[in-house]
Amino acid sequence: MIVHPNISALTALLTERSRAAILAALMDGKFHTASELAYMASIKPQTASFHLAKLEENNLIICEKHGRFRYFRLANDEVANTLEIIMAISPLPEVRSLNQSSQLKKLESARTCYDHLAGRVSVSLTKLMEEAGYIERDNKKFLVTKSGELFFEDFGVDLVGLSKKRRAFSNACLDWSERTYHLGGALGNGLFERYLELDWIETKENSREVVITDRGKSGFKDLFGLEI
Repeated sequence: MIVHPNISALTALLTERSRAAILAALMDGKFHTASELAYMASIKPQTASFHLAKLEENNLIICEKHGRFRYFRLANDEVANTLEIIMAISPLPEVRSLNQSSQLKKLESARTCYDHLAGRVSVSLTKLMEEAGYIERDNKKFLVTKSGELFFEDFGVDLVGLSKKRRAFSNACLDWSERTYHLGGALGNGLFERYLELDWIETKENSREVVITDRGKSGFKDLFGLEI
């Protein structure tokens, strides 16, 4: 008798190229319409609607209706973390054009991982926070030290408020391009929102790409010693 979760049901969903493309597009953490996701996955709107229904049925995405529009997003950060891990052990796409190469390099540098920062910049920041003694990795999560509590408070990140959220507080998220860990969870999101508030980063519409602004380059250098 089989008592374990049905992994094959999940893998069957992910092996379909269009569904995988839709899920990858939703890793930006935003709500999107079926038409937007069809465009990002390079498929017809009717095809996107079919795949979205399958993904919603299997609790990988959620849908909210506002007026006559339906908006889709990943179900939660656990789904996003799982997808990031799968991406980390998946082969990179074959680069066929200069534009594709440019887009890949931008995503490898800085991108969204659901609702927090990922990519080379995020991995570097995580390492610098570890070296400074603000956080310590404990298996699949990061622990905030006493000096870290002071640091995050001074930086304007509400640790108490973040700890009350119904999600992992500071998990170690495996970065698909760097093949090592970046800071995720509620704390990762708190930092991401603070970077946005300070105008250190900008997000792109219908893309996971994150742009480090000139103000951000100065801020990351002054606060963390990171040259970008």
